[in-house]
Amino acid sequence: MDPAHRYLYLLLLLLTGCRARIHKLTLKNETRFSVDLNTFGFYANGTLDVNLLSLRLPEQVVDYNLYPVGFTLSRSRVNGVLSYTAEETETCPLTLTKVTSNEPLILFLIDIKKLSVNVRALGDQDNLLIAKPEAPKGLRKTREDPAVKPNAPVKPATTKPDNQLTQKGDDAASVEQSRTAPMVEASKVEENEFQLEKLKHVTLALDKVNDSYNFSFHMVVGLLAEGLYSLKFHYCQNRMPGIKFPYSFAVEVTEKNPGGYLSAAEIPLSRLYIGMAGVFFTAAMVWVYTLMKHRYSVFKIHWLMAALAFTKSTSLVFHSINYHFINTEGHPIEGWAVMYYITHLLKGALLFITLALIGTGWAFVKYILSDKEKKIFMIVIPLQVLANVAFIIIESTEEGSSEYYLWKEILFLVDLICCGAILFPVVWSIRHLQEASSTDGKAAMNLEKLKLFRHYYVMIVCYIYFTRIIAILLKVTMPFQWQWCYEFLVEVSTLIFFVLTGYKFRPASNNPYLQLPLDEEDVEMDEVVTESGALEGITKVKKTCNGRDRQKESTL
Repeated sequence: MDPAHRYLYLLLLLLTGCRARIHKLTLKNETRFSVDLNTFGFYANGTLDVNLLSLRLPEQVVDYNLYPVGFTLSRSRVNGVLSYTAEETETCPLTLTKVTSNEPLILFLIDIKKLSVNVRALGDQDNLLIAKPEAPKGLRKTREDPAVKPNAPVKPATTKPDNQLTQKGDDAASVEQSRTAPMVEASKVEENEFQLEKLKHVTLALDKVNDSYNFSFHMVVGLLAEGLYSLKFHYCQNRMPGIKFPYSFAVEVTEKNPGGYLSAAEIPLSRLYIGMAGVFFTAAMVWVYTLMKHRYSVFKIHWLMAALAFTKSTSLVFHSINYHFINTEGHPIEGWAVMYYITHLLKGALLFITLALIGTGWAFVKYILSDKEKKIFMIVIPLQVLANVAFIIIESTEEGSSEYYLWKEILFLVDLICCGAILFPVVWSIRHLQEASSTDGKAAMNLEKLKLFRHYYVMIVCYIYFTRIIAILLKVTMPFQWQWCYEFLVEVSTLIFFVLTGYKFRPASNNPYLQLPLDEEDVEMDEVVTESGALEGITKVKKTCNGRDRQKESTL
């Protein structure tokens, strides 16, 4: 298998576990004291289903009354700010008895000795909890202690040999029936509805199968309690310094709003992306029309800018389709997800390559990159590939897995490095123009180019600063249902940046790149910039003061 097919196969493997709104997470030998399972914005009548399939606790003796284990479901004031304060987070959240704010906080404390889950509702609640309550003591039996043990000897058959097979089958069936009888009997306890506005303490049933524990609950969000909720698993013993006790569990989490599986902040994204895709496609068509109109002033990099605009539009289309299927199915369709990730990777690579080429003045000012500029490309392009791989892994990994935060930090760091590295070619071009304006006698023309590069530098800095810092600060301060505005601001700022860049470097006669210098005296001047893209290779121009060409020499 060649490298290209190997990388594509790896991408497909990653996408088989694409993160969706129906979450399935399995952790083995985990030592973290807190696991962030998911964050989701609920509207009124939104539902949350949690099914703990198998919780295996360490064999070491742990005082679970002092160091409890269980789940917390907390509403955030804003994104990333939980309902309990910084002082309260110094201790295990499962030990809280009150909160300083009125934000709803629900604690699920697992008691393995009593085989129960103690639910405590703190703050203002109007949520509805639907779960199986704790069974009476007479019914609280497990598969580990059945009325008839699985390994009990079967009474031999006394019938004729011809009936031995039938008798053995009947005996085996009776053993299996007796093995599952307590569970069937216990399952007759129907699920009850608990209004957490009135009931602050509820006890649910905890089942034990061999050495693993499991329980489930269903919650309906009330009108007053709608907001951004964070579901976490806590093993408080591992908060203490020293030996970390490993534990394992598997959990299924399904979140849903009345309109579909998307979080409140993500519901408008499908329409937003398809609308912005149309805007970028329109801008790309206008750009192509401009290139065709001024075809004799077009350089290769102009077509690269057009390819970037079309790729951006295509990526947004697949992004919109991806969100549509997540909203309707609860998970992405792999084919559409693959197309989105491929176009997203191409868009990211084209963006930074185009910015770097414009910053170096390639095609406009010169056709050969210096060694320093080549090194920038050797650094930025692999880093962009790494950043896109990190993005794909983040999208295909559950939030609760330990790799999720590792790749998230890698993506953030690599993105900052790429944004910083992309500024170096522009700075070098500005310095080169400053030196040239004072040595070659063409100060007026070089100052025009210098002004253009300074504007371009400011544009890049503003774009990076806004999309990486300002928009994120706005996101964490917005109400949960308006956090989609972060994506809107990023896309609009990207569109403005593309339009301004195209306007500054448009193929027109009044572009400072394409203007031939006019001196007051009839002198011969060597000019690096060419008159048009159609005349690449012209490096020497001689003009009179009235602007007419006297001599052109080609170095081809």
